[in-house]
Amino acid sequence: MRTFLIILSVFFVGIAHAQTVGNWPLPAGYSRITQPTASFGAWLRKVPLKQSSTVYLFNGEKKRNQSAQVAVLNISTGKKDLQQCADAVMRLYAEYLYATQKTNRISFNATDGTVLDYAGWQRGTRWKLRGSKLMKVNSGSPCQGRQCLESYLEFIFSYAGTISLKKQLKTVQNVKDVIPGDVFIEAGSPGHAVIVMDVAVNQHGQKMFLLAQSYMPAQDIHLLRNPSASNAWYPLPVGNLVTPEWVFGKSSALMRFAQ
Repeated sequence: MRTFLIILSVFFVGIAHAQTVGNWPLPAGYSRITQPTASFGAWLRKVPLKQSSTVYLFNGEKKRNQSAQVAVLNISTGKKDLQQCADAVMRLYAEYLYATQKTNRISFNATDGTVLDYAGWQRGTRWKLRGSKLMKVNSGSPCQGRQCLESYLEFIFSYAGTISLKKQLKTVQNVKDVIPGDVFIEAGSPGHAVIVMDVAVNQHGQKMFLLAQSYMPAQDIHLLRNPSASNAWYPLPVGNLVTPEWVFGKSSALMRFAQ
């Protein structure tokens, strides 16, 4: 019994001191899969975790359900009720491209299909809703830097969602090929999306992965607890993927940003 308690205490100390996603303790017998140095997956492992695991809403209030997460990502939520599920996925991908100086690749589609590119936004391009369609207008001032990115993403979150994001991503045909940065997504109103933050494999080729989400209302992006195992690692799903606040069924897919 004493040996068990010592092992358990070491496990929880490891979690308490996990400063990044890539520091999160691995399941026994598993190691992280290799990711190219400049890849989205490698960047996700460097995302810092907050010391507190409490999830806060965009307005500073505590989320009512505090049992869904094991940790909170130290990533901006914004001050408006905008950065929800698909928005959190887009935020992470945009932050990766921004951090790796690939801003020319930051581009997302609105629900009506309009391409909303960050390069255009930087030049002063804006989009105005006329009827049911966004139309391009040159009404903004050229901008650069963090404030420019934040204003762009705020606009994206207002006009994009699970439907548009799913159309932009590529389908991963075999879930066994999952890598960090992949997205489980179910398009709809409502729909939901969670992002794979890390993947580990054992000597038998069995994989497990970490998931992160935002939810409604807009809230801190957080690492999800596996409700079937009371820890953060998920095995490859056989049938439905059950997460604390959403079940991904037959209409969902594993998808990936174009590399």
